[in-house]
Amino acid sequence: MLRPDPKISENLPVIRQLDEAAINRIAAGEVVERPASAVKELVENALDAGATRIEVTIADGGKGLIRVKDDGCGIPEDALPLALSRHATSKIDGSDLLNIHTFGFRGEALPSLGAVGRLKITSRTAGGQAAEIAVSGGRSEPVRPAALSGGTVVELRDLFYATPARLKFLRTDRAEGQAVTDTIKRLAMAEPYVGFTLRDVTGGGEGRVTFRADPESGDMFDALHGRLASILGKEFAENALRIDAEREGLHMTGYAALPTYSRGAAVAQFLFVNGRPVRDKLLTGALRAAYMDVLSRDRHPAAALFIDCDPTLVDVNVHPAKSEVRFRDPGVARGLIVSGLRHALAEAGHRASTTVAGATLGAMRAEPIGPARVYQMDRPSGEARATAYHGQALAADQGGFSGWTDRSNSPAAVFEGFADQPSARYEPELPERRPEDPRLESFPLGAARAQVHENYIVAQTDRGMVLVDQHAAHERLVYEKLKHQMAENGVAAQALLIPEIVELSAGDCARLEEFAEDLQALGLTIEPFGGGAVAVRETPAILGEVDAKALVLDILDELADAGDSTTLKARIDAILSRVACHGSIRSGRRMRVEEMNALLREMEATPMSGQCNHGRPTYVELKLSDIERLFGRT
Repeated sequence: MLRPDPKISENLPVIRQLDEAAINRIAAGEVVERPASAVKELVENALDAGATRIEVTIADGGKGLIRVKDDGCGIPEDALPLALSRHATSKIDGSDLLNIHTFGFRGEALPSLGAVGRLKITSRTAGGQAAEIAVSGGRSEPVRPAALSGGTVVELRDLFYATPARLKFLRTDRAEGQAVTDTIKRLAMAEPYVGFTLRDVTGGGEGRVTFRADPESGDMFDALHGRLASILGKEFAENALRIDAEREGLHMTGYAALPTYSRGAAVAQFLFVNGRPVRDKLLTGALRAAYMDVLSRDRHPAAALFIDCDPTLVDVNVHPAKSEVRFRDPGVARGLIVSGLRHALAEAGHRASTTVAGATLGAMRAEPIGPARVYQMDRPSGEARATAYHGQALAADQGGFSGWTDRSNSPAAVFEGFADQPSARYEPELPERRPEDPRLESFPLGAARAQVHENYIVAQTDRGMVLVDQHAAHERLVYEKLKHQMAENGVAAQALLIPEIVELSAGDCARLEEFAEDLQALGLTIEPFGGGAVAVRETPAILGEVDAKALVLDILDELADAGDSTTLKARIDAILSRVACHGSIRSGRRMRVEEMNALLREMEATPMSGQCNHGRPTYVELKLSDIERLFGRT
């Protein structure tokens, strides 16, 4: 490629001052990427104004119309022209860009929207007169009187009409409308005490309400739980754990779902910093790490987490859209999420998602067998049920269920045999806590009654029944024991006869040295070797023969991407998981009643025993009402 000789050219580049309209259009490209971005900026302004109810109206996915109406404090008549000026804001005074307590503070949204669309602002303060101002393509009109009871109405029409090339990069009306809905939902999660309404008036008329969230009441956790139930659904609210943790000035609250309530993609992860919705790789990586050993790689956790801290500990002035933040100490934020979530998951114990039972009921459907007969049998009394349960337990202890067919093929003969035998003959020698003891049914996982196909334990509770996958359950129990032993005794390291030298850049060497102590605690010992190289002297013994260079490079890639590394711990946990799998009760092994009950009691006492090492449920619980509904007894 030939380059022109600067000595030959006589036309030198000229430095020019761009006019205000061009500056605003350039700023709009950073602040307003699509209709959802405009909605975000306008709704955040309404929240900063103290609004308790916000109504958003859109048409054509937000391309034709965006109207945001609020009941906030309003804008004084004489301040309307200033509100459309670049870098004019009521949020900060400019003396401190770190101590920010509001959503907006840059003063770019309104002038940017006025530069690329047709913008009209109507507002009225308490005790003042209503007024409106309009701006189209950067050209402002005089302030005029208007009619409004209070608050502010911002109307934006024909978005990007002044920059039509931007319209070519927008998606369909439906996709843009869905993006607007997602934006409103995120802001509604951040402000549960504020009411939100989203209306689509495409085609004219009153339109239809596509989203509505009424103001919640109660304390912070109750209000947030109610708002999440209305946005994410009742199932999330039923299977979410309450999160409340604090670490070095950072406070995390919110709700995180059980591992068995996982998703196929990261579409149910909502993170907030000081009430601001953010998309941050550090925080999402920490969320993933917290669920690392309870979910497989193709499943993703669901959570809504709120981190609150002193504004000086986090910088929100990283990106014009304010969707990214930077913590002063990223390690503290990451550690808070990981430790807080793992503690909550451990406290949940054996609890599993209610959706597991729902899926089981959905799979149990009776096949039609002609005209249905409707009848209702009388339910037996409590004394009759207790007598029947007692007899079943005795039969299970004596192997009666499997041996009846050997004594007689006739069910009548079986019952006759029971009548002829004295009851004392069926009293076995049992441990102190007898399987037929009715008190066992009061335990969360109940009392074992039978084993099906030598793999599934059927247990009876005081509310219904539980079906346990014995291999998956015992695998989790063994895995937790192995992890506990490793935490107490440390990770054994294996010294290399000849240290492996890994050539790296100076920056990568420095990054590894920062985490040298953490890696050594996991059995990987790394020392500087001069220049741009490190020497790997020890590797975790549990990994066996390992490619030290590949392991170090994988750790570096994760450090560069997320600021921390879980690669080594993940590999160790994977080995422990495989050991637990091979060392647990195998499918096909027949268990005695005492063994089955012991397994149930250990599950109740072991954290995260409601799911196996891969995130699958270890048991299914069916309530008595669910079972009766299956047989049409309700």
